[in-house]
Amino acid sequence: MITEIEVQAELADGLRCIGCGALIQTTDKVAVGYTPMSALIKGFDNNEVLCQRCFRLRHYNEIQPVDLTDDDFRRLLDQISATNSLVVYVMDVFDFSGSLIPGLHRFVGSNPVLLVGNKVDVLPHSLKRSKIRDWMRQQANMAGLRPIEVALTSGKNGDDVPALLDLIEKYRDGRSVYVVGVTNVGKSTLINQIIKFVTGEKHDVITTSRFPGTTLDRIEIPLDDDSNIIDTPGIIHPDQMAHYLAPQDLKYVSPQKELKPRTYQLNPEQTLFLGALARFDYVQGPKAGMTAYFENNLPLHRTKLANADEFYAKHAGELLLPPSAEFLAALPPLQRHEFKTTEKTDLVIDGLGWITVPADVVIAGWAPQGVSVLTRKAMI
Repeated sequence: MITEIEVQAELADGLRCIGCGALIQTTDKVAVGYTPMSALIKGFDNNEVLCQRCFRLRHYNEIQPVDLTDDDFRRLLDQISATNSLVVYVMDVFDFSGSLIPGLHRFVGSNPVLLVGNKVDVLPHSLKRSKIRDWMRQQANMAGLRPIEVALTSGKNGDDVPALLDLIEKYRDGRSVYVVGVTNVGKSTLINQIIKFVTGEKHDVITTSRFPGTTLDRIEIPLDDDSNIIDTPGIIHPDQMAHYLAPQDLKYVSPQKELKPRTYQLNPEQTLFLGALARFDYVQGPKAGMTAYFENNLPLHRTKLANADEFYAKHAGELLLPPSAEFLAALPPLQRHEFKTTEKTDLVIDGLGWITVPADVVIAGWAPQGVSVLTRKAMI
């Protein structure tokens, strides 16, 4: 059994939480990295050196707030541009626009970028992977990114990890690998799958959750004597839906299973409510099929556009869920965004999903103020 003196020596050397990367400390209960000495000694004995926050998140699914800001996360990523490394940029294929890191070029410098579309398992299996890759490359190019290659993975099941590792070895040329992405794209889950594949470890090493901002500092996993895979904290994207929800409602915005498209034959001046979180108005055009791609358990309700405001005011938090009535007051008011389409188009609500509509129609998307609503060329 390790002694307190030996633990103090480890702390002096800069001991880090294996779950989130934060420096472990035993003095300030409200600061990042806090762990009681008794728990730390026990953790050494059990080969699980975790801060209290990660321990509670891993074992009890409790989340504790932290004092790190978006600027703190960005400062950690700023170091990448000064390195000679391969950057693996993980994006959520279900939430592509919400996965974009503004000004990514400033973080990566001249380093090559391997673009990884994660959570591909939630897309309909009928969608060919080659089409997804082509669509991702087009969208990345429009955002000013020029990836050396596009890969697709499922961090959840790990089936694509061997192929991803082959690509990483192909392009890293002996260099270290930085894994970057916004919060909730599944970076840490994916790295856990890599660790399991390489080492045979059966349990997750890095703390994962649906809660934004789980990884707090860089976490290094050795590749060889001279290089590492480095998991970086997720950039907090403030216009994602997840930041406006209570913990129990996150399950409605983070699909865990293959999406089941829901198609509605809509007449103009009809509305679809997406729980009480968002709203879709078909403003003008012929009767047409509109296909919704959202978490399968998110309730959708159709009504007349003329009655939509009254319907929302009466039923939000009760018939229209989530959120429940007790959390509805914390949701910013819904803001309207109108678009006219010229081709088959996705109306996207960042972090929630999208509705595919035909060309030459007028539509409007409503989302909590601060959440991005946009259109793009249809993915499917």
